Amino acid sequence: MDRFYLITSTAALLERLVPLGVRTVQLRAKGLPADTLRDEILRAQTCCRAHGAQLILNDHWELALMLGVDFIHLGQEDMDTADFSALRHAGIRFGLSTHDEAELDRALALKPAYVALGPVYPTLLKKMKWAPQGLDRVRDWKARVGKVPLVAIGGLTPERLPGVFAAGADSAAVVTDIQTAANPEARCREWLAATREPAL
Repeated sequence: MDRFYLITSTAALLERLVPLGVRTVQLRAKGLPADTLRDEILRAQTCCRAHGAQLILNDHWELALMLGVDFIHLGQEDMDTADFSALRHAGIRFGLSTHDEAELDRALALKPAYVALGPVYPTLLKKMKWAPQGLDRVRDWKARVGKVPLVAIGGLTPERLPGVFAAGADSAAVVTDIQTAANPEARCREWLAATREPAL
């Protein structure tokens, strides 16, 4: 699991940032018509293949099966309807969101490729029913998941990375800090530099 986990809402932004050296990127495209969504996924696939990056598709597990995307991310509600047998049969890996102990137990029972915990810090991306988890929860989660990679998400910045990694996170996921930056490319380079440093 790469230490820098970029999340973008459009293929256009993904195409701008992946060539900078991003190795893991999630396409989180919401509320698009079916044809537009399919085109976004195909564009993302093409870019990631050209630059040797791992594409992770958010939510749309059926399209992942259809289009040959080999890694997806699912939230707890998506897990209710996902066909995990079909995903495993197709060799599709999956990461799962968790926010409390019951969700973590449910996720680990499915043997995911990684577990995500968030929001670690307050986030402006969307309204969350969970309070910020904090670094103590990151430490607790890492103790519970063992060898399963732990992805921290929510309110992260390059300045907060040392504490997040010291608490046990294997990877740091970012959405808002880059998408809302005046210069997303420059901010992405800052993240790449910060996460390429040796683990603390």
